[in-house]
Amino acid sequence: MCQLMGMNCATPTDFNFSFRGFKCRGGNTDIHAHGWGLAIYEGRGVRTFHDPLPAAQSPIAEMVSSYPIKTLNCMAHIRYATQGAVSLENVHPFQREMWGIQWTFAHNGEVPKFTLPKNPQESGCGAGGMPMLGCCKEASYHPVGDTDSEAVFCAMLNALKAEFTTLPTLPVLYEAIQRLCCEIIRGEESETIFNFLLGCGQFTMFAFSWPGSREGSTVWNGLHYLVRYPPFSTAKLKDVDYKVDFNTTNDENDRVAIIATKPLTTNENWNEFGRGQLLMFDNGLPYSRPYECAAIERVGRGLCSRAIPASTLCPYQYQYNIPKLLRQSVCKALGKDEDEDCAEIWAERAVDLGCGAGLSGAQFRKCVRHLTGVDLNKEMAKEARDRGCYDRIVVGDAECILHKDNEDAYDFVFACDMFAFIGDLRPMFNTVRRSLEGGGGTFAFSAEIVNESLDESNHGEEDAGFVMQSCARFAHKRWYIRSLLDEFGFEALSSTESTVLRQHDGKDVFGALMVLSLPSSS
Repeated sequence: MCQLMGMNCATPTDFNFSFRGFKCRGGNTDIHAHGWGLAIYEGRGVRTFHDPLPAAQSPIAEMVSSYPIKTLNCMAHIRYATQGAVSLENVHPFQREMWGIQWTFAHNGEVPKFTLPKNPQESGCGAGGMPMLGCCKEASYHPVGDTDSEAVFCAMLNALKAEFTTLPTLPVLYEAIQRLCCEIIRGEESETIFNFLLGCGQFTMFAFSWPGSREGSTVWNGLHYLVRYPPFSTAKLKDVDYKVDFNTTNDENDRVAIIATKPLTTNENWNEFGRGQLLMFDNGLPYSRPYECAAIERVGRGLCSRAIPASTLCPYQYQYNIPKLLRQSVCKALGKDEDEDCAEIWAERAVDLGCGAGLSGAQFRKCVRHLTGVDLNKEMAKEARDRGCYDRIVVGDAECILHKDNEDAYDFVFACDMFAFIGDLRPMFNTVRRSLEGGGGTFAFSAEIVNESLDESNHGEEDAGFVMQSCARFAHKRWYIRSLLDEFGFEALSSTESTVLRQHDGKDVFGALMVLSLPSSS
């Protein structure tokens, strides 16, 4: 299949280093010899290069790789044709104008809903048999070439155009794209491979991954990313003998996010996208939650259009209140002062699981003598460290830190908005129990709850106890969480259900705030 490369930056940066290695995969170090393309945003404009020749042999690619064009946002694609002829019209990235904004799209994978021949008269299909997404009834955008990639790009734009009459804010756009991704995959989960980069203006890029392998192939098609930031180091390309010491070429204001199908360097730590994960990149950083996108909107880096009126982001919408709500629940359950200005310490050693940018740690800082934050995302962990509310920050898996530090007695473990990204909670509960069981302690967390209309006691043996929602977040069932309390010996000090945890598509999402106690084993 094809390969993708994207770059999103805090300051204008040239893409020469990454593209030098990437183009080698177009017929030299890899088999992607059926054309290549590049889209580079420059202000409100976008400069594009396309060539049906292999990138490794293309004079245009050679010229571009040494042409120091600086940009905040760009994407590249090398093609291995599985659908459509080897021809210029089938070369990515594809480009369309919508709302006075240049949109670009590059894709890796196979999308059955946009591959199988469609009857134009079939319900749900537009002219030419292209499926309709969302509330779209009439297509404004049509593919020029023969690929499922261009067809799905046009369908996504048609759906967005049909849904919005005013320019959407970034969190609203994030949720809309997330919803479209789920619709594209739904019903064809095992057959679909859907990895894409979507550029929408000079600042913003969305990246989504639904990875997989083609039948009979062992090649894994997914997405990876890394962020380079000060202090910079030397990076060595994987596909060509070339390295750069970025400490000599970049300064303290630079930050660059690189997205690629496969890691481009051999000596840097790349993060693989989770299955169904949608990231918004802005200012050289990844964002995965609508409230994070809202923060970018509020500093003036949202979409910019002269064609349609802008939307207004409500000051109270997409606020992240889970840490504050959880702290209040814990203080109430323990009989402590709920005032956030109260400096009473009631926990000696605490762990913030999935600390993110540190907003949860800030809420509990005054209550804890020693606070450790742990998160898989290195960039978020750095932001948490810069917030200054943790005694220690660990980049890694939440379970691993508790296993590794088992000799360090914790008496308080908490997780804000983390269980929405974990289906089976049993390993987590087991790890937390092991970390607390020596001296006992408190475990507090938030969880989105499935709205079950039937008798919860009638669940079958095959009922997993959790479901993946259309927004690609997990919701758990009440009986499932109660069963974990019994299985691992926790006692419920407080259970606040029907709490509004967040908003999605302008609607309240309800969940539970749980405060549990594990008695001392001594």
